[in-house]
Amino acid sequence: MTITIRPLHPLFCAEIDGVDTGEPMDDAAFAEIRAALDEHSVLVFHDQNLDDERQVAFSRRFGPLQTSGKANPATGTYFARQSNLDITTGSVIPAEDRRMIYQKGNYLWHSDSSFNAAGSLCSLLSARIVPPGGGNTEFACMRAAYDALPDVVKRNLAGCVVEHSLVWSRGTVSGEALTPAMKAELPGAWQAMVQVNPVNGRKAAYAGAHASHVIGWPREQGRAFIAWLNEFATQPPFRYSHAWRQGDLVIWDNRAVLHRATAYDTVRHKRLMQRTTVRGDGPAVAQPERYELAAE
Repeated sequence: MTITIRPLHPLFCAEIDGVDTGEPMDDAAFAEIRAALDEHSVLVFHDQNLDDERQVAFSRRFGPLQTSGKANPATGTYFARQSNLDITTGSVIPAEDRRMIYQKGNYLWHSDSSFNAAGSLCSLLSARIVPPGGGNTEFACMRAAYDALPDVVKRNLAGCVVEHSLVWSRGTVSGEALTPAMKAELPGAWQAMVQVNPVNGRKAAYAGAHASHVIGWPREQGRAFIAWLNEFATQPPFRYSHAWRQGDLVIWDNRAVLHRATAYDTVRHKRLMQRTTVRGDGPAVAQPERYELAAE
């Protein structure tokens, strides 16, 4: 197996060729891919022959997988299903259905599972059914954003802890996105506002839509700072937009990038994306006995 790596953006993201992630892979080949993830943060593979079993097997090479909770249609499995198709019937889900309202949260810049104390090392998203237009996934390089921050802002970030909550982020989209049962299993998590890659020492700002407020700051002041940081970090020079082809697999480092979905015609066209999420090594900061948003 000869692996080639081609950068897709001056700051991050690379295309990997010469790899079939659906087949057994020796340790040397996987080590190249793992090193490329630390270096480039987003990896793109085309023409992959993945079904659910093969995707889970390859994903486990990166570490333990998370199980989806009640908020996702694939609850209880290793998949977070991103689709407008009913998981049982295969028919298109109406736009007014709560499942589609919930997915509108994916249009916000975010890092997967930052609302869990352990966080996430990386996500692997495979394209099973792709609409003829729209539905791109955009990524923002939080390392480059951190490097570009004024020194005074970097000093403010040092030591900052933020409460991340899926209840908070989905609440900014709609009060109907989550049921009471879903909210009950989503207490939130405290996360450091700067993430450091343990291999190369690169620092990344860590915020996104799940970031609710800065611990120890006045609530509105912290939220204003998070909103400013998110806007700064997702400027066009820091972005890569991936136009999906059926059979694509994209892996991204949740410690180093934010991502968001973009719109497509959910009524006229079908889309099925299967995401596996690798558990992180966290928590990096001590967690409270009770999270502030949960206590409200």
